[in-house]
Amino acid sequence: MLRHRLAAIAVLALASSSAFAADCSVEIESNDAMQFNKPAVEVSRSCKEFTVKLKHVGKLPKQAMGHNWVLAKTADVQAVAADGIAAGLPQNYVKAGDARVVAHTKIIGGGESDSVTFPVAKLGAADSYTFFCSFPGHSSIMKGTLKLAK
Repeated sequence: MLRHRLAAIAVLALASSSAFAADCSVEIESNDAMQFNKPAVEVSRSCKEFTVKLKHVGKLPKQAMGHNWVLAKTADVQAVAADGIAAGLPQNYVKAGDARVVAHTKIIGGGESDSVTFPVAKLGAADSYTFFCSFPGHSSIMKGTLKLAK
């Protein structure tokens, strides 16, 4: 009987510790109506790395309605988006080597997905971050906030 109780306590302890473990990834959907399905993302400081999986649930090809997920400080979004447009589709609408970009996926079309993993240490606790799509004309409405949480 004691053995069963100890086993039950061990199982509960493991279950509760995993329930409090940080989720270090998120799945975000994009669509043909130029929308992300999440307006905000929280990243736990306890995560060493964070993964974003972007899924395009629409039908249009990337040349017509492509989407990516780009993360930058909020103050840099307009400049990063403008430089991305100049870089073009072959560069996923992200300027090569742009130090203002924390992370980004490639441009995807309907039915496609891509993911990016980045070190959480790249995020500053005092900084404000925005994620957005850098496809031409999308960044003004297709965006959200990313917050570093405890």
